[in-house]
Amino acid sequence: MPNALSVVPFLKLPESLPILDVRSPGEFDQGHIPGAISFPLFTNPERAEVGTIYKQIGKDEALIRGLEITGPKMAGFVTSAMALAPEKKIRIHCWRGGMRSGSMAWLLEAAGFEVFLLRGGYKAFRREALDHSPIPNQMRIIGGYTGSRKTEILNSLAQLDQPVLDLEALAHHKGSAFGALGQLPQPSQEQFENEIYFKLLQHPSDQILWLEDESKPIGKLRVPDLLHEKMRESQLLFVEKTREERLSHIVSSYGAESIESLEFSMRKIAKRLGGQALTNALECLQNGDVREAASISLFYYDKTYKHGLDSRDESLVQSVDCQGNSDEEAAQKLLINSGKDLVL
Repeated sequence: MPNALSVVPFLKLPESLPILDVRSPGEFDQGHIPGAISFPLFTNPERAEVGTIYKQIGKDEALIRGLEITGPKMAGFVTSAMALAPEKKIRIHCWRGGMRSGSMAWLLEAAGFEVFLLRGGYKAFRREALDHSPIPNQMRIIGGYTGSRKTEILNSLAQLDQPVLDLEALAHHKGSAFGALGQLPQPSQEQFENEIYFKLLQHPSDQILWLEDESKPIGKLRVPDLLHEKMRESQLLFVEKTREERLSHIVSSYGAESIESLEFSMRKIAKRLGGQALTNALECLQNGDVREAASISLFYYDKTYKHGLDSRDESLVQSVDCQGNSDEEAAQKLLINSGKDLVL
């Protein structure tokens, strides 16, 4: 008999045990456990066919049709599972821990595998992710105007063995109107939430978690309410950089993008930028002067960020002078100013 585990023990099994998601590819694409492998018992059309038979005719007929579909695939399932898990230890789940995962577990156990099933399936995982996300008690937020290298400093903190949660990396978006440039397509909101939950589950509860300051929307996605509320209540270390430093970083980040894509992004903030400013920025782009176009856009972004900063509890905001500092030097300063000095 397979070992049936609840969500957290299932997820905390060694990473060397692959997670096979036996739902259809369409279900997997909508949202899945991070790191899971799509290992569908049925294709999308096959799942639809079996489901229709179940609803319109009956369970027994659906079972027979399912066996007709999966029978010829059994040898392939076993061969693929052996390639994925040479030690023959494996995790399996379907939508709610029912027939699909049970059938795959039976087959692989017959082939000599030790199988661990997710009790309640992916549905139980989603419930856990939404209702019991382990929000850390201690967070430090990296703030600063656009171009202050907040993401790079966050990465430097990770290199210094500090726990970080890079929401923009998970969202495939840098947060601004230009944030989608050079990024992969954004995941579904469901998958974004899954990735956050999985990262938080791995975070040591007794350590500070570092994040970049974010508004609730990141592109088309939204930071979960409880996490964002905790971020707003946490200490914010405001990275001070000169305007010239910030402009240089923006140009290096976006200067290689096409003029058309930069113009498209600039038009997204047209109303807030103002008609004349937009006209000037677009003219600069046409002339290849990305730096001046960026300088015009900073008037909008700086004003917007300052408004959000002013709404915070000022006792939780601390400025850190990082002018002229490398990303690692800035990370060290943030550690010191957060009351957590790093011993090298």
